[in-house]
Amino acid sequence: MTPSNLNPSYASFCEQSSSRSLLLEQIQEARERHALVELSCEQIEILEPLWILSDYLHQQLVRFPRWLDDLLILENLPEKPSQEALIAGEGFFSNDAKDCSPEASLVFDEAAFIKRLRLYRQWWMVRLIALDIQHRLSLAELTSRLSGLADACVNASLRWSEQHYLNLYGQALDSQGVPQSMIVIGMGKLGGNELNLSSDIDLIFAFREHGDTQGGKKSLSHQEYFTKLGQKLIQHLDQVTADGFVFRVDMRLRPFGQSGALVLNMDSLENYYQDQGRDWERYAMIKARVMSGSEVDIREFEALRKPFVYRKYLDFGAIGALRDLKQMIAKEVRRKGIEHNIKLGEGGIREVEFIAQALQILHGGRDQSLQTPALLKVLPYLAQQDYLSFTEVEELRDAYLLLRRTEHALQAVNDEQTQLLPEDDRARQRIALIVGFASWDELNSRLWEVRKNVHRHFISLIDDGEESSEEVKNQEAWRLLIKNPEDESAIIDAIESIKWQDQEAAVKRITQLLGSRTVVFMQPIGHERLAVFLAAFMPKLNDEKSPDLVLERVFPILEAVLRRTAYLVLLCENQTAMTHLIRLCRESVWFTEAISTTPALLDELLDASTLFCPPDKAMLTEELKQILLRLPEDDEEAQMDAMRQFRRSIILRIAACDITEILPIMKVSDHLTWLAEVLLDQVLQQSWFYLTKKHGFPVSQGEVAYTPQLAIIGYGKSGGWELGYDSDLDLVFIHGAQSTGYTDGGRSIDNLTFYTRLGQRLIHMITSFTAAGRLYEVDMRLRPSGNSGLLVSTLDAFRDYQQKEAWVWEHQALTRARGLAGEPTLLAQFEACRKDIISSVRDHDQLKADVIKMREKMRAHLDTGGKEKGFDLKQGAGGIIDIEFMVQYLVLAWSHKYPELMRFSDNVRQLEAAALVELLDKEKAEKMIETYTLYRARAHRLNLQQQGRVIQDDAFINNQSLMSQYWASFVNSDNI
Repeated sequence: MTPSNLNPSYASFCEQSSSRSLLLEQIQEARERHALVELSCEQIEILEPLWILSDYLHQQLVRFPRWLDDLLILENLPEKPSQEALIAGEGFFSNDAKDCSPEASLVFDEAAFIKRLRLYRQWWMVRLIALDIQHRLSLAELTSRLSGLADACVNASLRWSEQHYLNLYGQALDSQGVPQSMIVIGMGKLGGNELNLSSDIDLIFAFREHGDTQGGKKSLSHQEYFTKLGQKLIQHLDQVTADGFVFRVDMRLRPFGQSGALVLNMDSLENYYQDQGRDWERYAMIKARVMSGSEVDIREFEALRKPFVYRKYLDFGAIGALRDLKQMIAKEVRRKGIEHNIKLGEGGIREVEFIAQALQILHGGRDQSLQTPALLKVLPYLAQQDYLSFTEVEELRDAYLLLRRTEHALQAVNDEQTQLLPEDDRARQRIALIVGFASWDELNSRLWEVRKNVHRHFISLIDDGEESSEEVKNQEAWRLLIKNPEDESAIIDAIESIKWQDQEAAVKRITQLLGSRTVVFMQPIGHERLAVFLAAFMPKLNDEKSPDLVLERVFPILEAVLRRTAYLVLLCENQTAMTHLIRLCRESVWFTEAISTTPALLDELLDASTLFCPPDKAMLTEELKQILLRLPEDDEEAQMDAMRQFRRSIILRIAACDITEILPIMKVSDHLTWLAEVLLDQVLQQSWFYLTKKHGFPVSQGEVAYTPQLAIIGYGKSGGWELGYDSDLDLVFIHGAQSTGYTDGGRSIDNLTFYTRLGQRLIHMITSFTAAGRLYEVDMRLRPSGNSGLLVSTLDAFRDYQQKEAWVWEHQALTRARGLAGEPTLLAQFEACRKDIISSVRDHDQLKADVIKMREKMRAHLDTGGKEKGFDLKQGAGGIIDIEFMVQYLVLAWSHKYPELMRFSDNVRQLEAAALVELLDKEKAEKMIETYTLYRARAHRLNLQQQGRVIQDDAFINNQSLMSQYWASFVNSDNI
């Protein structure tokens, strides 16, 4: 039997506990319910302090009273947790538990496995907290076993998931045919085997080689396969069930953070750290270790980690980075209310870790003995080699041990992640007793003593340098204004150098911001960040021609991020990004509204290499794929949100290139059109996945279609490569399945119904509003028979309608139609059908009469301009539609003789083709192309400024006049 408790103060505390008898009664009742004998007086004397000092222990012992018997023989606790014991259910499952052998373990259903993970975690936590309270484990032993518990749970989850996916996907083999395992890298305290009682676990996922899985019913790329394993691992550990959770999983330390791929292969990981690894990542990688992977994986990871973290020569760049990190920690420490946080407050755990890890960064490249991740092993060596004095190391070690013991005591009470010292007297006394002090005053006094020592060493470690006096002066002025927003004279002093058009209005706007409830109730760290931002932003308005306009447009963005003040820090640290923000807001109210609505788009501003280099179609496809791989494949809402956020971020990058004239108008539309195509293709895949999961796959002539036999046809702007920022999509759906066939699922339906539902699903996913808005508005009126026709038709039905029933205007529309997404063979068949219809021989006079009649009808009903209102770029006389109708006439009238006319579906290349075959004079074609391009460019800019399409200036009066002449010539000529 375990000897009596080591802390003599327990007994008196137990006597004073008002809930003592009630807690004991609940324990005894629980034992009785489980047919266990009552605890004896001697046993109660040993065990009672545990459930009185820890509410968590009491809850678990009432739930699992048999575990009390284990606490009486704690010497029998296994040396460390293991995945084998977890899977077998050793000790923590009741004696009558079924199927607990390791052989049977991996046939559990997922719910049973998730339950087993949580029970194993609770079983170990009960014992480790009991041992810690009784001071029967050293800090190193406790944190090592906690880290081992995380290792066991991670490896058991991966083992279960690999078995779960084996039949479906097979295995991920390397180039030698050897199965690859998922590489899980533990970071932070987990990486250093220093995990605390209620800690998150920081992870990075990787795999060794690219390829495709083999041996399963379906093959996946290794990227997709290991992403699925990673998603399962997070779900197994992080999901809260009735049995609690295992560990909260934090993936933000992976390359590119939350925007990065969930899993990277080792080559990509190495390239990232070599080319883009940041200084704080070097700091974080000190404690990184492979916690799941082969010996080869460990060697490869260490081969990339050590050169990244440790440099052979004294790294002066690292000194600057560490100085910045130290200043950041120091600023955080000054936050009001943080003094009671033993991790983040002055002299807290973070400062001890910083001292040790800073010295490791600076000297670890030349002194390999400094490369150990465990702090308690590094500290003695720092003294032995004179990096620190023996006195300094002794003070830091004593402080670290006491702070970590106190941290564990805080977390042992309710199994919650906290480092805040309590304010309640009884809670304080409880913490003091767990740490081993007779009273709170004694513990608190000792804590402040060691924390002052730590902070003294922290302050003296690296010289902070000095900020410029002007910068400090500006920041201090704004700090005072944030505290006194009603001081208008002080605001005038702060902005007097700026050439305002209406200074009074500017002062009023600034007062409104600083006096808003959001700013008033911000935390001190938020006030500090806002002051630094305003001190950096306002001087930039000195060079602006319209500072009032910039202020009015930037402030809504500022207000939108006040609850996410990390963005202010990023903008201040990246002055180029702030410059971009000002310029883009000045040029586009659309830009302002986009970012104020979705502040996360500010991330795009922080990297000029991506902001002004929008991806091509292949890059868009890959970028979207990586985003969606991080999401569960059956979480439709999350995927819809992600696609909408992706669209906004890409459009922002395209708009930035448009505004700065990096991209010409044709390329702007190309990128916007590629974006629509990529999104449509993804929506089609997700809609297909949803319906086939529900109804099975369509069968035609005995052949099962595992990919959608559907073509999405775009008309108008999408078909003509001319999409704008807010363009609708004019779509037609064509399927290639046997209409009389059926799907092969349990809830089988005929193919026509299946593809109709697929079309409906597509429209739903494209047009539905989510928290991130919608993708596009969709217009289906150009399908055969318009709104009264089938939503999805066969190609034969489409051809038959176009040949027998379609109006001339529908053939005009067909000149600007093309496949956007879908099955390649069906898309090629549509293109052939389109050309057959366009190239039909027509009566030129009748065709021209029909085109002119339709144009006059449109002008009468849709032209929103006029003498007083201005020129409607699209529908006005001499506008875009005049040019398009003339071109469409030429394509329909002459394609039977000149197939070049219908090769492309965009207006510009059709005009070029018309000039090439000499249907148009070359100079006339060039004038039409130039005017058409100018109109579209101006329409884009008006769109960005949300000003409609009517212009009141005379910028295009010559172009408008010339195009009107061309139209009149078209109407009156007999030779075309």
